[in-house]
Amino acid sequence: MNELIFEISPEMEDERIDKCICNYMDSLSRSYIQKIIKTSNVFVNDIPVKANYKVKVDDKIRFIIPENVEPDIPAQNIPLDIIYEDKDILIVNKPKDMVVHPAPGHYEGTIVNAVMYHCKDALSGINGVMRPGIVHRIDKDTTGSLIICKNDEAHNFIAAQLKEHSINRRYRAIVWGRVSLDEGVIDAPIGRHPTDRKKMAINQKNGKTAVTHYKVLERFEKFSYIECRLETGRTHQIRVHMASIGHPLLGDEVYSNAKSPYKVKGQTLHAMTIGFIHPSTKEYMEFEAPLPDYFEDILRKLRN
Repeated sequence: MNELIFEISPEMEDERIDKCICNYMDSLSRSYIQKIIKTSNVFVNDIPVKANYKVKVDDKIRFIIPENVEPDIPAQNIPLDIIYEDKDILIVNKPKDMVVHPAPGHYEGTIVNAVMYHCKDALSGINGVMRPGIVHRIDKDTTGSLIICKNDEAHNFIAAQLKEHSINRRYRAIVWGRVSLDEGVIDAPIGRHPTDRKKMAINQKNGKTAVTHYKVLERFEKFSYIECRLETGRTHQIRVHMASIGHPLLGDEVYSNAKSPYKVKGQTLHAMTIGFIHPSTKEYMEFEAPLPDYFEDILRKLRN
């Protein structure tokens, strides 16, 4: 059982406690935090509270994460493209059209099912029974580097780096249009779309800070090949940010109305590079996932 204790700062005052804890522990989903609150494992000044409790300055929050429970999710012998592995972490190259973790109605065929088979009992339990080992995620149709944590110590260490935005995450993407600037920064908060809850959007009122650095690698007649470096890791961040400046990702069926001239399912986005301090050695490590074949094929066609 893990127990976390923290105090409320002035900028957090009057936030719901579930949202407050989610901001403080952004490696945990809000729904998972709400489940913990329902089991009376969240205390304010030693008194259990409900998820809608509004925090006050100097409130002392005690947040108890229950012992890991055996997931009711099948371990499946699904091949993994392993980039690196040791006793603490596993770096996999996630393929296209594969979900990272199970969700209601989708309990099989995910990265989690595959790593449960590969790692057996060696996975962190901090993110709950649905997400063993998962400290961050990438979208179903995004490919590339993903860190899996094999124990809670590694999970906490990597999660802290994610929270302070010190992990080096560089993506490759193909976007519509010729991006005019060679380099740029998009600093715009991202939150739920005000009318479509399945989408994210630039949300000045309720969004979280989101910063994307982009650099043009090649320009073509109707497209640009770019690299994006994330300071933050909001849901759909690159897709929302690039669409917001008029350059949605090729193949993006959510944030672009343009029909792709190439056979591609979902956005053309690849998490190429990931770099971080290792949980045990405390040394910087960096890994690169090669571009998938479909992505290379589109680039060849654009160059010709």
